[in-house]
Amino acid sequence: MLHTVGAVLFALQGVVTALAPQLSTRMVKRMLGENFENTERLEAKPSYLRQIRALGIGMAAAGVAGAVMERVSDDGETGPVETDETSGEERIEG
Repeated sequence: MLHTVGAVLFALQGVVTALAPQLSTRMVKRMLGENFENTERLEAKPSYLRQIRALGIGMAAAGVAGAVMERVSDDGETGPVETDETSGEERIEG
């Protein structure tokens, strides 16, 4: 359950990052501002914003995949699924 919640939160962070990459750049500026001067004058290039947006999409996809895998593993399947070669039906070994 805890892994599923973490995966969902990761997916939500990815969606926010993909939709609003400017929030991420503001956070980076704030972190840099602790150690450097004049960070308020920094501007993110469009290519950096595209990279952050792509990172957010990847985070969202990974979070969704993690949540789905946790959900499937919690459903109680006991073994790998094999296909019966003669009938084409799936059977679960356990």
